[in-house]
Amino acid sequence: MNNAIAILDLVQDELEKVEAKMREPPRPLNSSKDGDGASARPHDARYDVSHPVLNQVIERLLDSGGKRVRPALTLLISRVYAVEREKAIALAAAIELLHTATLVHDDLIDGALLRRGQPTLNATWSSGATVLAGDYLFARAAELAAQTEHIQGMQVFAHTLMVICSGEIRQMFDKRAHMDRQQYYERIYAKTAALFSAATEAAGVLGDVSPAVQTALREYGEQLGMAFQIVDDVLDFAGDQQKLGKPVGNDLRAGLVTMPTLWFLERHPDHKLVNNILNDGHKDDASIQTAVRLIRDSGATKAALEEARQFIRRSQAALETLPPGQYRDALWELGDFVVDRQR
Repeated sequence: MNNAIAILDLVQDELEKVEAKMREPPRPLNSSKDGDGASARPHDARYDVSHPVLNQVIERLLDSGGKRVRPALTLLISRVYAVEREKAIALAAAIELLHTATLVHDDLIDGALLRRGQPTLNATWSSGATVLAGDYLFARAAELAAQTEHIQGMQVFAHTLMVICSGEIRQMFDKRAHMDRQQYYERIYAKTAALFSAATEAAGVLGDVSPAVQTALREYGEQLGMAFQIVDDVLDFAGDQQKLGKPVGNDLRAGLVTMPTLWFLERHPDHKLVNNILNDGHKDDASIQTAVRLIRDSGATKAALEEARQFIRRSQAALETLPPGQYRDALWELGDFVVDRQR
């Protein structure tokens, strides 16, 4: 297998089912009954939680694409441990919809107007409506996770959501320009790696794996997710704007310290232009372009990619716990794809 397409071919049929599951209308709750057998709800009404506008939002967000790496991880691991297929598909759909919800809130918080080349939801909606749409997606993801009927799996899901929200709060209130390496790792764990870890660990939990294997699956997902985010950070400096679907240097413009910027500041802590940008100083296009070029030409992007490869090597080491076979091979090679991808 040389690329993601070949790797995902192993679960392509089920990825299509995951896609369909995410687009399904929510299941209504069973009507509760009183002692006489009559409905406890007025007129036996079941409140329809869907709304045409929300349905359009979900369709629009899902149609915008995405690599679907997270649900693929869930499906691959669930194949290793013979998880009931309908439950594996529900979990994979929950993981991807949770990811989609975080993107809605991320774009609002960061003030991003483009994602994957398309206008973000907050580019056309009010902040309040955008927040509510994201909240709805969080709730819908939880409902899908509940379809697994597995309490420990739901605990992993809920803990991950808390980590993500806590990480967003931390990102908003921490002093960005003075972030050290440990703070950076904590931020990208909450932003990205925690959800990768949930995708892998929860799949194992559904397969009733031993505590040791559960720990290994969590480690695999976490290390892979850390590498994935670092590569995203590199692409923000070295990627192609058309492929990325957003402006190059977007993170720097938003005042975010990513791995290339961190590496540069570790060697040039008093660099005036870069520090001014991070401290909400110069944000005109010329300043951003100059700073991007300085950081890229310093060797920061190459150093960041090597850091990502170190995380990948640790993720691959965690796979030694899994039984050998084509699914473990695919999980191994997915790491190489993460580092080599162009968007």
